[in-house]
Amino acid sequence: MNETADLVSGCSSTPEPVTRLRKGCQSDVSGKGHNDNHQGEDLGPLLVASVPCSHFKKKSEEHECNNGPSQEDEGFMGMSPLLQAHHAMERMEEFVCKVWEGRWRVIPHDVLPDWLKDNDFLLHGHRPPMPSFRACFKSIFRIHTETGNIWTHLLGCVFFLCLGIFYMFRPNISFVAPLQEKVVFGLFFLGAILCLSFSWLFHTVYCHSESVSRIFSKLDYSGIALLIMGSFVPWLYYSFYCNPQPCFIYLIVICVLGIAAIIVSQWDMFATPQYRGVRAGVFLGLGLSGIIPTLHYIFSEGFLKAATIGQIGWLLLMACLYITGAALYAARIPERFFPGKCDIWFHSHQLFHIFVVAGAFVHFHGVSNLQEFRFMIGGGCSEEDAL
Repeated sequence: MNETADLVSGCSSTPEPVTRLRKGCQSDVSGKGHNDNHQGEDLGPLLVASVPCSHFKKKSEEHECNNGPSQEDEGFMGMSPLLQAHHAMERMEEFVCKVWEGRWRVIPHDVLPDWLKDNDFLLHGHRPPMPSFRACFKSIFRIHTETGNIWTHLLGCVFFLCLGIFYMFRPNISFVAPLQEKVVFGLFFLGAILCLSFSWLFHTVYCHSESVSRIFSKLDYSGIALLIMGSFVPWLYYSFYCNPQPCFIYLIVICVLGIAAIIVSQWDMFATPQYRGVRAGVFLGLGLSGIIPTLHYIFSEGFLKAATIGQIGWLLLMACLYITGAALYAARIPERFFPGKCDIWFHSHQLFHIFVVAGAFVHFHGVSNLQEFRFMIGGGCSEEDAL
């Protein structure tokens, strides 16, 4: 009887206030099971597990206290708005803690915020908003819709960085004009490395916040223009080696067009999904501006010389790779025809990245052949070589 009375009086006594804010997530071994279930239900589908917190009562005590007088129920109902606000803040704290620790899981497209919705044919496997750079960079090693986008250009960046270092440290005896030739190749490698670096960084952190996504998307688009501009430099240098005037004019034109593309890409609406076709068209047009110097070279030197010595075949292959990648990106193929089947691997943006890396390498191979031919014949120019 005494134990029963004590128990009833303990339940009917004023409960310990639970409106205090927690300073952080604390471990509570004795109440772990109940707290895991309670927090997991509150946090929804974004979190894998929950962190137990010490201010909750034990399950048995809550069960017994539920049988208390109706006055206690009325008091609790009177505190419900404050408790709801408290629980909402707790859920936010728990979410930040778990994102910081990398404890999150992918979510479907329809629950993403509007600024993260880019391709509605990718139905599952998206990262949630993660306002932590540490969590964003740790997500590189997780499987989600951006995994392939990140690694295709991250590995491509490392590859061109190593290739550029190797090429720039070749002995000067391998070049006719070492300083000039290393500068023109250096501009190509700089454009490729910046393009690939900005790309994988954007795909890594664009889920951080809307402002961060906007900033890095502008860097990403600027990098594409820099790659195209840098690719023109060595090809124009060797193709018009003995006639520098058209080379100089074409370089000025491509620089003006590239800067214009960069300026346009700074417009906030440029990165929105409805302008996907405009983005592809801008950079495709920038690359296709190379048709004019290519035709100039073919008409001046003849098709046979252009196809053999001029390495036009490699240039055309590069153009085909870039155009194919841009077309897949703009049309969102293949996920358009197989919604939900290409969420993680082989969707259009990944294929576009692969075509960009392949096209850049093909271009490097072509201009390397031009450099070797110039080295074999020497730096002299006859009257027949002047265009």
